[in-house]
Amino acid sequence: MNEVIVITGAGGVLCSAFAKEMAGTGAPVALLDLNLKAAEAVAEEIRLAGGKASAYQTNVLDKANLEQVHREILRDLGKCRVLINGAGGNNPRCTTEHEIFEAGDESAEDIKTFFNLDKEGFDFVFSLNMMGALLPTQVFAKDMLGAEGCCVINVSSMNAYRPLTKIPAYSAAKAAVSNFTQWLAVHFAQAGIRVNAIAPGFFVTNQNRALLFEADGSPTARTNKILNATPMKRFGEPEELLGTLRWLTDDRASGFVTGIVVPVDGGFSAYSGV
Repeated sequence: MNEVIVITGAGGVLCSAFAKEMAGTGAPVALLDLNLKAAEAVAEEIRLAGGKASAYQTNVLDKANLEQVHREILRDLGKCRVLINGAGGNNPRCTTEHEIFEAGDESAEDIKTFFNLDKEGFDFVFSLNMMGALLPTQVFAKDMLGAEGCCVINVSSMNAYRPLTKIPAYSAAKAAVSNFTQWLAVHFAQAGIRVNAIAPGFFVTNQNRALLFEADGSPTARTNKILNATPMKRFGEPEELLGTLRWLTDDRASGFVTGIVVPVDGGFSAYSGV
């Protein structure tokens, strides 16, 4: 029976909320994360609440590792019905100091500018987000072929709609994830696998906290810009993504929905700034 829900990046703030919500459906949940301790903590919380969950240390950029984890999940839980590609993120090596070009950036060595962005850092961020969606799908979508009620959920971003300043690799990668979601939806449309994506607006996570708040907890200038461009004037809460997740993973509710990217953003993508 195909019933297992596989979630990558499951130890993080958003995907741990996804895992708990999906466990509430009664399906076994496989929590994949490079940080096994974080994933296991979420799995234990699910088990204590009466759900079924197992954690697996996983590198989403290593297909051999993904295939080994796949074998372990088949042994422990069964075949994958829903794959949530949540692993992703940015890296300081590919974050510029300035939002826009300033004279001297071309020769600066003491700060990170567009001209001295680390290629390996760019490659890592792009791969983590884009290949981190492609490779798990290659491995786990095989379970879904010929089954019913199967789907893939990718995690895109507001960066896919309008690139944010300072983080070019992350912006480019999330645009690629949205495009890949559409491509994959067409590719699998007649194989019974729906493919959609959620594009969160601004949520506070462990990865972006330092960009959003000073050490004393006060908001950064970037936070003020974000909230000024978000009509609801606040950050989202992880729980506010769960209704969209439930809808997209429920074949009875969204069985004719594939190839879309759903913004959950407090109106950010609708606001022109005027």
